[in-house]
Amino acid sequence: MFRSPKLNRLVLLAGFGLAATAAGGAFADDAVHVAYQTVVEPAKVAQADGAYEKATGRKIDWRKFESGAEVITAVASGDIQVGYVGSSPLAAAASRELPVETFFIAAEIGSAEALVVRNGANIAKPQDLVGRKVAVPFVSTTHYSLLAALKHWGVDPKKVDIVNLRPTEIAAAWQRGDIDAAYVWDPALGQIKAKGKVLTDSSEVATWGAPTFDAWIVRKDFAEKNPDFVTQFARVTGEAYAAYRKDPKGYAGDPANVEKIARLTGAKKEEVADLLAGSRFPTLQEEATLLSGDTVKAVGETSAFLKEQGKVEKVLADYKPYVTPRFVEGAAKASGQKVASSAK
Repeated sequence: MFRSPKLNRLVLLAGFGLAATAAGGAFADDAVHVAYQTVVEPAKVAQADGAYEKATGRKIDWRKFESGAEVITAVASGDIQVGYVGSSPLAAAASRELPVETFFIAAEIGSAEALVVRNGANIAKPQDLVGRKVAVPFVSTTHYSLLAALKHWGVDPKKVDIVNLRPTEIAAAWQRGDIDAAYVWDPALGQIKAKGKVLTDSSEVATWGAPTFDAWIVRKDFAEKNPDFVTQFARVTGEAYAAYRKDPKGYAGDPANVEKIARLTGAKKEEVADLLAGSRFPTLQEEATLLSGDTVKAVGETSAFLKEQGKVEKVLADYKPYVTPRFVEGAAKASGQKVASSAK
């Protein structure tokens, strides 16, 4: 059984994080420290434009991370107050009872994440993965999807040489010919697809009962003391998604939008439109519904799978404390939209 060393650090870091941010995440520079990843999504335009700073009235220190596991470690330690993570690291963090809340579903993942096999590796079918070196960032959504796919195919993961690499490391290892396959997202995905073929992607894995999503999370202590910041953060993100949903082709065809997304993610400009189409971005009204029930269920089911695979030690009886719709409800009202209240 393989296990990321970052996972073993999370419990200790959680305790340190509580002490580090006992004042609600206050830093000497008064900036809010936000972790983002290189996922291609509409809100990167708002980030590039400084829309979050304008809406919240706060300085934001944007820090780029390569994986959700790294984001969770930083959030747990108190270095980060708001972070972008996938459903698998979110479930692992919640199962360890870290002090976080999911306040926005950033993307329902489809073809934006895929398992690619290298040309010349002689992998024509799933069973050919046995004995091969497959790279994936551990405790990521792609890690979860890879394990779910192997289970669906009846391939024992212990018979596959699964290695823990960051996306940039995957791209480099691919060029050297050090790995036979990889399950990853862009920009690394686009790079490896140039010399490989897709064996499956997360849209197909979702039909096998293992859907994945990305989400924004916030430390509970920071959210308690800064609810307006979190609400406005959700509003800006939701409005960016609404602009894309209103006219996907126009949005992705705007050179300014493409330049900003490519600059923050490292994706190729010509691939941005297809990458945006590879995920679904919920509206604020849909967010309220998702966060009122579906997300709690999904986190619980993901946690159960991770425990089955030996990635977490326990599954909680209730994951509601780690998911909240109150900020997207406030964001919808601020945007002049009506949503059904989740209050009981």
